[in-house]
Amino acid sequence: MPTVTTFPKSFASDNHAGVHPAVLAAIVEANTGDAPAYGADSWTRAMEDAFRAEFGDRATVYAMFNGTGANIVGLGLVLRPYDAVLCPATAHINTNECGAAERLLGTKLIPIPTENGKITVADIHDALSVLGNEHHSQPRVISISQVTECGTCYTPEEIAELAGFAHTRGLFLHMDGARLANAAAELGCPMRAITTDAGVDLLSFGGTKNGAMGAEAIVLLRPELDAPALFLRKQNMQLASKMRFVSAQLTALLTGGLWRENATHANAMAHRLADGIAGLPGVSLRHPVQSNAVFPVLPEKAIVELQRRYLFHVWDATENVVRWVTSFDTTADQVDTFTADVRLAVLGEADG
Repeated sequence: MPTVTTFPKSFASDNHAGVHPAVLAAIVEANTGDAPAYGADSWTRAMEDAFRAEFGDRATVYAMFNGTGANIVGLGLVLRPYDAVLCPATAHINTNECGAAERLLGTKLIPIPTENGKITVADIHDALSVLGNEHHSQPRVISISQVTECGTCYTPEEIAELAGFAHTRGLFLHMDGARLANAAAELGCPMRAITTDAGVDLLSFGGTKNGAMGAEAIVLLRPELDAPALFLRKQNMQLASKMRFVSAQLTALLTGGLWRENATHANAMAHRLADGIAGLPGVSLRHPVQSNAVFPVLPEKAIVELQRRYLFHVWDATENVVRWVTSFDTTADQVDTFTADVRLAVLGEADG
């Protein structure tokens, strides 16, 4: 047997969490006999029905392995060789996908500085001055993340404003929905209220960060985008042969509101964590807590002390900003133990 190294509960990422028991049960249930490969199975049909129930009858969905692949396939459906993507400078496609969009799609990403990770019409207005100019890559897509990489949420009104602005100029609105469930839970709305109803054209949907073993998808909300999707998914190595085991995970999340239950709990633990460190000397929040992520500024010595015992990331080393992320299986006791240790590390630093 391999040696297992154990740590206290990780606050580095919801990717560190395990798999929700209901998702594991769905995988086991799907592991019965033979079934057609590549999505021609009853589990995938059930998954497609579940997504239509959430996002509307016109939605089409393609299950995939990971979020980067889903973003690449989705953007590939709407980009021409000379096109560009406008996105926040903090966007995952710009900072944490190893140049996948540039390498695999040959597109140009135009990162836009933002406040709290949210792009606005005012932010991108000037970037469209190159439309029609043959010397410049042509903006074709506005890409936003929900929730943002700063843990903040776009409201339905903010998304609708971006969508209206994009559509009047012939652009598409793409959403990286790795934590879409957390946004909908925080805003207290259906997922379609911040996607379909707000004018989003296509999105990647995250399941892995919300209790799945490894399941993501692209959701197309404009039927005319559907035809090439089968081929781009295969070409970009995102077509699972035993698709039923991916589809079953997504169906489990979308059945009975499990996606909302998991996300609501994760968000509540983040708010509990933020409340637990409130008022500590030398501690402040870089971004408002609007999902399952907390971005505190800590004394440097406190960061060093805490990282001897806990897993979490330093977000901005120049200003001592760290990122703590909670998940569906984070408990109140784990949060309280962690915040007690944070307080000891910070107050010990202050006393010293």
